[in-house]
Amino acid sequence: MSTGTGRLAVTVLTQSAECAVLRVSGELDHASEASFLSSTGVVLADGYRYLVLDVAALTFCDSRGLNCLLALHWILRRREGTLLLACAGRRLSDLLAHTGSEKLFPQHPTVSKALAALPGEARPTWPPVTTH
Repeated sequence: MSTGTGRLAVTVLTQSAECAVLRVSGELDHASEASFLSSTGVVLADGYRYLVLDVAALTFCDSRGLNCLLALHWILRRREGTLLLACAGRRLSDLLAHTGSEKLFPQHPTVSKALAALPGEARPTWPPVTTH
């Protein structure tokens, strides 16, 4: 499943009963926040406790984008889960560091390493199994 605007796309890469891995591509800002929250809201409606966001293709994130991430963090914490970021670029890492938010969002160099930080029973299959 892939949803989004022309500036932002959110794609479900794989999932398990408790975790979904999403790829976030494009720009996360004022113009795309409603689309991002709608797309991730559909995924969260399935009751996941853990989300891994592959943000390697996220080219821009401003304070509105950070607020979106904070909203996901808050929802997942209420479920006793967590939001993990994989493949964050320098700009996003700098934004998190400058706002003191890096403590809220565990960052991992790869999706595999992010999934390894989760309880074993919560991890989906990685890399995803593709069917032709």
